[in-house]
Amino acid sequence: MLGSRSTDTLSGLGPEPLRTGTRLPIGQPQAPLPAVDLAPVAALPAEPALRVIPGPRDDWFTQEALSVLCAQPYQVGSDSNRVGVRLSAPQPLARKVSGELPPEPMVLGALQVPPSGQPILFLADHPVTGGYPVIAVVTAADLHHAAQVRAGQRVRFRQLRTRACR
Repeated sequence: MLGSRSTDTLSGLGPEPLRTGTRLPIGQPQAPLPAVDLAPVAALPAEPALRVIPGPRDDWFTQEALSVLCAQPYQVGSDSNRVGVRLSAPQPLARKVSGELPPEPMVLGALQVPPSGQPILFLADHPVTGGYPVIAVVTAADLHHAAQVRAGQRVRFRQLRTRACR
């Protein structure tokens, strides 16, 4: 679209997603490129602990589900992208309410839990929920860490506070 080289994987707009060996034309440089041997990047812990606030649908889960969420590490799946980080852990998050919700708009950082019990962390290009409840939301202060996790890396969650009201 309009010369963009980006791909929207959710809608399918844009060119094919990048793969090994893909070449992107960038045009002719207008000036010599500066020599850079080290780019300043904030250090990401080997196993980041992302702080979460319970809700908005934590009442759809068993009382133990939030404790389970914060007690075990989650591995980042290779099918993660700007839409969501797919996570897996040995113990799935158990629900006490079955069924689905109507799709709901959701904030950046929401942890949606499909029937598998393995959460999906919504990132920058996230859609509305897919009818699955959201157990918690990663704090805005920790989203930069969530956006940097790589496939195979492990992350943990830490409950920041209990839900103030129902």
